Amino acid sequence: MLELFGYSLSYQMLCFVFLVAFFVGMAKTGVHGISMLAVPVLAVIFGGKASAGLMLPMLVIADLFAVKYYHRHANWNYLFKLLPSAIIGVLLGTWLGNLVDDQIFRVIMSVIIFVSLAIMLWMERADKKAIPDFLWFAVLMGLLGGISTMIGNLAGPIMGLYLLSMRLPKNEYIGTAAWFFLIINVFKVPFHIYSWESIDMNSFSLNLVSLPFIAIGALCGIFIVKRIPDKQYRWFVIGMTAVAAILMNI
Repeated sequence: MLELFGYSLSYQMLCFVFLVAFFVGMAKTGVHGISMLAVPVLAVIFGGKASAGLMLPMLVIADLFAVKYYHRHANWNYLFKLLPSAIIGVLLGTWLGNLVDDQIFRVIMSVIIFVSLAIMLWMERADKKAIPDFLWFAVLMGLLGGISTMIGNLAGPIMGLYLLSMRLPKNEYIGTAAWFFLIINVFKVPFHIYSWESIDMNSFSLNLVSLPFIAIGALCGIFIVKRIPDKQYRWFVIGMTAVAAILMNI
């Protein structure tokens, strides 16, 4: 075992942490969905709530890479519709997280992943034009996204459902998602520090050690998203989400 910043980690566990950091970087620069596989890996090693706190700074760092590259493509009209209810969702998620123990927390994360899988499958079959571009739909998606991003950093499929249903071009979709998650993830940080106490100097030091892997992942994400066929990629994401749900229940 390796003693690192207050954690007792085997070399295999440390490699998994770095792999998660790599996946997070890739996810934020366009390979959306691969972070769904990273969530249960951290949860198995550190526990549900602690893993959410450990992953959050990784997400913020990766969000900065994504915003730097795609910031010009953001559609602020959709962001202004999503953010108010998403903030309320974060507050509700914080309250819920204070009520449950770690085992129930992991069960909630698993349910969110299964629901996300169902959403992805529905998106493959549904008529995208039938999804309403109404304010109530944005408010609902923002609220659900805020709750799920606080409970395990799992808002990706929900935001994907909304933004894809708005039929945004690829770069505009990535840029809008990048700004949304940067704002919401920064907003979440104080709640993890002071309410859940899931972020401290030890966890943040481990995040800093993971920084090179986040950066490499972000660069790989930019490279891959330009080349991977959309259809094959979507089914890859669906498969990884199913694996993530299974891992969470092991």
